[in-house]
Amino acid sequence: MEYIYAALLLHRAGQQITEENVKKVLSAAGINPDEARVKALVAALSEINIDEVLKSATAMPFAPVATTAAPATPQEKPEVKEEKKKEEEKKAEEEALAGLSALFG
Repeated sequence: MEYIYAALLLHRAGQQITEENVKKVLSAAGINPDEARVKALVAALSEINIDEVLKSATAMPFAPVATTAAPATPQEKPEVKEEKKKEEEKKAEEEALAGLSALFG
């Protein structure tokens, strides 16, 4: 994960995401960079528009958390609804993270 953070930091600073720059950021953070991982990251990011990825990641719709509980239907208790809502939110979050991780290898 620190490799992706290094690339995002370089992007935010307006620097090119090169092997040398990623290694410098990682070394400055006290991490011994793995040559193969750095090379794979730079190659994967070379064809990606990071600004577009970040826009789509922050624009992902998440269900708002209800401030008041809706009355329960006879078949379903409030605890079951809360469990389902939590599972749906967790699933949506996992799908969003999976999409991002696929972009960065």
